Amino acid sequence: MAEIPRAVGVARRAEDVASTVRANRQWWDGDADSYHAAHGAFLGDADFVWSPERLREQDAHLLGNVTAARVLEVGCGAAMCSRWLATHGARPVASDVSAGMLRHARAGAARTGIDVPLVQADAQYLPFASASFDIAFTAFGAVAFVADSARLMREVARVLRPGGRWVFATTHPLRWSFPDDPGPDGLTATMPYWDRTPYVEYADSGEATYVEHHRTLGDRVREIAAAGFRLVDLVEPEWPAGHSEEWGQWSPLRGAILPGTAIYVCELSG
Repeated sequence: MAEIPRAVGVARRAEDVASTVRANRQWWDGDADSYHAAHGAFLGDADFVWSPERLREQDAHLLGNVTAARVLEVGCGAAMCSRWLATHGARPVASDVSAGMLRHARAGAARTGIDVPLVQADAQYLPFASASFDIAFTAFGAVAFVADSARLMREVARVLRPGGRWVFATTHPLRWSFPDDPGPDGLTATMPYWDRTPYVEYADSGEATYVEHHRTLGDRVREIAAAGFRLVDLVEPEWPAGHSEEWGQWSPLRGAILPGTAIYVCELSG
């Protein structure tokens, strides 16, 4: 594996489609081991957790009936959600831009004996035939890590059958205004909610090493509608009582006051 450029600074600056894909593929390739060392126990090998608030698909049923359904996971990471779906009668395919993440998906399959097809792909250019799937979803994958999320929505619409369901979880747009701090400093808004300039970490050379793009709630609704979807529900999980684990910027302190996750439940017009 090529050496991953080390981040030396943080900025808010424009990044195009190609630089965003390159940076985030390299980031997740390089961070895959430490990410799963930190969060693997929380996520499980064959479990479906939507968010740091511990909302699980087995309780929320956001995908609807998955029995015999062709399901596409976009930005699958280690594909634990797809393996859970396979045990509940679905026929999942899991995709991710990162070979490092897919390596962990293969390891998870070996540990559990639950094997699902894995595909390395940029979510803006899905390598699947039109109308191939009944359901598509992502739990914090892909959507915030591409420059053209409107195109991602159109691609998902293309590969879904009419009436198909698309459910995606992202950091709640409101959080963009607050520092990524789980403590008291993370409770004071410091950035304009409407500033869509990407968050970028960069190397000595100036090359982006990690990019995250912000869209407002209105932006998301317009992207969803423009792709031909109908927004069925918007789920904002509350922080559950007794949940003391911090996850990056998520914490009991912030979770008691601010929504941390937005889950968009959409259906493709038939």
